[in-house]
Amino acid sequence: MGLSLTRNRLLAAVAATVLFVAPGAMADDHETMEAWRLFVADHTQPVVRAIDFASGKELGRYDLKGYAALTASASGQIVFAAQTEADLIHAIKTGINFSDHGEHRDLDVSDPALLPITLKGKRPGHVVPHDDHVILFYDRGDKAEIVDEADILEGKAEKRTVDTIKPHHGVAVTMGRYILVSVPNTEIETKPDELPPRVGLRVVDEKGEQVGDLAKCTDLHGEATSARLVALGCKEGVLIARPGGVDGPKLEMLRYPADFPKAYTGTLLGGKAMQFFLGNYGEDKVVLIDPDSEQPYRLVELPTRRVDFVLDPATPRSAYILTEDGDIHVLDVIKGEITRKAKVTEPYSKDGHWRDPRPRLAVADGQIAITDPRHSLVRVIDAKTLNETRTIAVEGQPFSIVAVGGSGASH
Repeated sequence: MGLSLTRNRLLAAVAATVLFVAPGAMADDHETMEAWRLFVADHTQPVVRAIDFASGKELGRYDLKGYAALTASASGQIVFAAQTEADLIHAIKTGINFSDHGEHRDLDVSDPALLPITLKGKRPGHVVPHDDHVILFYDRGDKAEIVDEADILEGKAEKRTVDTIKPHHGVAVTMGRYILVSVPNTEIETKPDELPPRVGLRVVDEKGEQVGDLAKCTDLHGEATSARLVALGCKEGVLIARPGGVDGPKLEMLRYPADFPKAYTGTLLGGKAMQFFLGNYGEDKVVLIDPDSEQPYRLVELPTRRVDFVLDPATPRSAYILTEDGDIHVLDVIKGEITRKAKVTEPYSKDGHWRDPRPRLAVADGQIAITDPRHSLVRVIDAKTLNETRTIAVEGQPFSIVAVGGSGASH
């Protein structure tokens, strides 16, 4: 199929995943419980709502200082609300807490809450969760910050600062004791309201010292982690960082094939149960990427421009892509092709301002949650049938959405 996600390797990974998420042998005092919550930010109003996915009941409303983009922490215990125009990030406790006990995992459910801590910096951009911490990048500052999730839950923030050279719209990602940091163009002059373009990526150690040479990556944008690899989108191709030895991570540019149409990747998602990446390729195509294949790219054309896309964490071979005609498409990442589609919303054109209210996707409990800001709804679509099963009314213009939850043992 062009991916060294060879069919056998992928199917083996899927089988392993199914075995992992299936209920394990539990002691007699364990009962299985399931809980899912949606966190929805309004497009215009500075507010985030916590919603019980099963009942549609609003569990909490949190007033912020500005429009928020939402990101869940790696554990799902925190949702970060980055308010670019207000220069701060709020942290919302989801009330969903899993603890691993080998043969099973426990699930503790509590009330969601706005945590007392606020993280401040000039124009927060990318929020990148990784393991037990999160990396915050401030576009108008000259720093990124690494903060432990446990500290935030305790209402404190002991920060480790990373120098980003000068203000730019960039990103930082941890890899073991090293940090991957975008590099701005320092040789050009910019207007006061402009930020310089990104020209590459550097690796720094725990002392903040650069390790190795700068890797070229023009207009670096978009990052994702899959297994132990990190991928970053560039105009030349997708830059892959692999864990290394004493010399730090190894960087490799996967150049776009010569026969690809002219475009590039600026948004990336990383597979969790399988090692692969899914990225956009321009506005009306997506690309599957397997860094270990001799032919790492598989291009998939869409009928119209992409509005949003998301991977299904519980069904590793499925990704869902919403296009501007209002159709949801199921992409089989093993076959590398669209297998099903259905109409789920009215058309939402990509013309107009990039920040215009358009639907966003999340996956919860085998269902796709789609914000529909035009109708003040979250539409719930069955992932198997692609039929709408219900709607959840949400005041205002529901926009950014994050789903957190799963099943576990309750004592």
